[in-house]
Amino acid sequence: MKKALITGITGQDGSYLCELLLEKGYEVHGIVRRTSSISRGRLNNLYYDKDIYDRKLYLHYSDLNDLASLRKIILNIEPLEIYHLAGQSHVGLSFTMPEVTAYEAGFSLLGILEILRDMKKPAKFFHASSSEIFGSPEICPQNELTERKPINPYGASKAFATNIVDIYRETYSLYLVNGIMYNHESPRRGDSFVTKKICRAAVEIKFGISSEIKLGHTNIFRDWGHAKDYVNGMWLSLQGTNPENFIFATGELHSIEDILTLSFEKLDLNWKDFYKFDKRFARPDEPKRLLGDPSKAEKKLKWNRSYNFKKLIDEMIEEEIHKVRKI
Repeated sequence: MKKALITGITGQDGSYLCELLLEKGYEVHGIVRRTSSISRGRLNNLYYDKDIYDRKLYLHYSDLNDLASLRKIILNIEPLEIYHLAGQSHVGLSFTMPEVTAYEAGFSLLGILEILRDMKKPAKFFHASSSEIFGSPEICPQNELTERKPINPYGASKAFATNIVDIYRETYSLYLVNGIMYNHESPRRGDSFVTKKICRAAVEIKFGISSEIKLGHTNIFRDWGHAKDYVNGMWLSLQGTNPENFIFATGELHSIEDILTLSFEKLDLNWKDFYKFDKRFARPDEPKRLLGDPSKAEKKLKWNRSYNFKKLIDEMIEEEIHKVRKI
């Protein structure tokens, strides 16, 4: 049975990846922060399954700030694969929490790579990088060779981490992969992300729970995909013999206005009747033209996507309707 370790296992990507690996017959280990609550949120369906938890799925208390405990866990488990997904990942918050972002999204990875070097058989390692490393690129779409010119603290932290992975792969001949992830969403997306915020607001307005939605600018374009498709790409990237960097994206641009239109139209509403501009949600410097070229992953990994943009938004709306009806 293959062993895999996931940092950030309780997050959107971590929970989907955990389910995928369990389906493929892995023994899965996850790093979680100790809290006063035993609830694991996105993992609850697995955590309370007696046939899975402590038999196929194991959770270990640690933190990116505690490299000593991470070292003990990794060297004790001896996983064949490590997926590093943890860290502060909200671009807007990175301006108010730059030091935390720099450590969690950047510097902590360096410590984990040093642990890998001490393993008897170094694990294959996936680092979840970000399209934010490109900033506002002159080339569109971007590929794996596009210049890295971040314009926010999160992007700068991820650029550092991405560069370190490249350096350690070449210097120490380790199996290290940077997955340059473009925006990927799902019903499990955190509440502070704009896709989730819009879908939730649309449903709450429809059901009379709220009467407006406050956002920044709506003419912001991104390359949005589904997290399920992207975690499959993560797994595929560690199944080969030659470690490389891969872009995971859809190759299609959509705007925040597109999300608003699809979400509200599905509920027979017009978003313009409820939208209010709030400058608090306008970022100091907004990346432009972040559009990924996934052709390398499609060709070399045989990676493909099962969700289009409309199907993604429809699924998120349906989940919010389900939540409201349970109240």
